[in-house]
Amino acid sequence: MTGKMGVDGWRIRTISLDQELVMAKKYTAKCACGAVKFAFDTDPTFIADCYCKDCQKASGGVMATFFGVPEDDFTLISGAPTSFRYVAESGKTLERNFCPACGARLFTSNLETFPGTIFVMLGSLDEPDLIRPMLEMFTKRRHGWIKPQDLPQFASMPE
Repeated sequence: MTGKMGVDGWRIRTISLDQELVMAKKYTAKCACGAVKFAFDTDPTFIADCYCKDCQKASGGVMATFFGVPEDDFTLISGAPTSFRYVAESGKTLERNFCPACGARLFTSNLETFPGTIFVMLGSLDEPDLIRPMLEMFTKRRHGWIKPQDLPQFASMPE
């Protein structure tokens, strides 16, 4: 069964799942209150700490850690995230998706430069230690008091 979500109607699979099927997924995630749950199997290949102004504002912190998941592997298990669509500092349109009950930011979708990819916030994972950042980007926006990690560094978006 396909569900329609988001401001302009992006599509992700929404299905009723029993606990056994949910446990069969490699990665599971949810918001702070547990109302919105999702899962996926693909091992992320792009995992970044991003210091861009948009990520700082959206996270309320000095950076955001996220990773890409193919949209066709992303399964919404429960809840209905609310999305906010806007044009980022890069000039590209995107949608930030969050829980309407607790406000937790969960994932970004419909990013113009990455069609078919959902960017999941690391903190939404039930087991965030399974995934580690691979790079730091938009380091030109990193605050001076934050030390670089021992990871590849990119002043802006990596090529």
